[in-house]
Amino acid sequence: MATMTVKPQSDWDPRSDLVLSDQIAAYDAVRRHCPVAYSDFLGWSLFRHADVVRVLDDHETFSSVVSSHLSVPSGMDPPQHTAYRQLIDRHFEAARVEAFEPECRAIAADLVDGLQRGREIDLVADLARLFAVRIQCAYLGWPDRLHEPLLEWVRKNHEATLAKDTKAMEAIALEFDGYICDLLAARRVSGGSVPQDITTDLLRERIGDRPLSHEEIVSILRNWTVGELGTITACVGILAHYFAENPAVQQRLREDMQLLPAAIDEILRLHAPLISNRRMATRSVEIGGREIAAGERITVIWASANRDEAVFGNPDEFRLDRLPEENLLYGRGIHVCPGAELARLELRVLVEELLKRTRWIALAPGRQPITAVYPASGFAALPMQLS
Repeated sequence: MATMTVKPQSDWDPRSDLVLSDQIAAYDAVRRHCPVAYSDFLGWSLFRHADVVRVLDDHETFSSVVSSHLSVPSGMDPPQHTAYRQLIDRHFEAARVEAFEPECRAIAADLVDGLQRGREIDLVADLARLFAVRIQCAYLGWPDRLHEPLLEWVRKNHEATLAKDTKAMEAIALEFDGYICDLLAARRVSGGSVPQDITTDLLRERIGDRPLSHEEIVSILRNWTVGELGTITACVGILAHYFAENPAVQQRLREDMQLLPAAIDEILRLHAPLISNRRMATRSVEIGGREIAAGERITVIWASANRDEAVFGNPDEFRLDRLPEENLLYGRGIHVCPGAELARLELRVLVEELLKRTRWIALAPGRQPITAVYPASGFAALPMQLS
């Protein structure tokens, strides 16, 4: 006779107004009173740094294969993951990332110079999203004509996510895949005039003894681009908001930009640009006194783990002397973000240009930011004033 699995009672509601109105504060509260919490929406959510690290370091017990859709390489486990990850890492080698800095700086300078001074702007719409789209297209070798369609795609994806419209989200995902398919098709018929860029490189890559399939290339480019557009946009908003809210830090960084790499990582520890990732238990396991059965969903809450008092003391204290390995901003273990150094370069360059080309960054008088809601982080709108 088959045994029935009893579904745990819900400990919290990730979709409640209380949580969505201030995700960071809400996750802090759950971490302190129920660090391994169950909900119908997210399954088991892990809020403590130690528990998240345990999951990230044990890919045999906690699988990344959580979807029926192909996801290269983030939705794979070893040994399948290993070969794909080696292939992808080649496109983020230090020399290639460093060579991108002049183009990245030119984009950042152009966008910052185009911002109005002394009047209210929406830093998310007027800078963060534009920067994310332009640098992603530049790094991948995509044409400028994609800037506007991708910005429109970001807007529609944001609206569908806010409305929790799953049918619209599926249609929007297919639309994005269409952009990639068009780019690949153009390269396949270009002959000797094909652009020499990462997208073309992927058409020549091999996995084992065969070329990458069309579906694999689309998955790789989708994961790179969708992840980059969302997280870089969130990062830029979070950083600008922190500078405005903490004038002493802003002034210190204006006076010594050598501090920027550590400062950016620390600010993004305080307010995570990526809220969570998913795993699945491959066997029954106990975490924090809770029994998690094989096959159950697990959500690692980066935005909480990186604020755990057991590791960071006062989670709101801005410090530049923290141990880099404790900061989970770019993940950890075999799934650590392959583009981490590229993202660090892009954010450092943008902040350098923003600080060099302005006298001050402030919130717009009498206006309040609109925070993003799960699964996004950062700000949906950020009224600011530059001088």
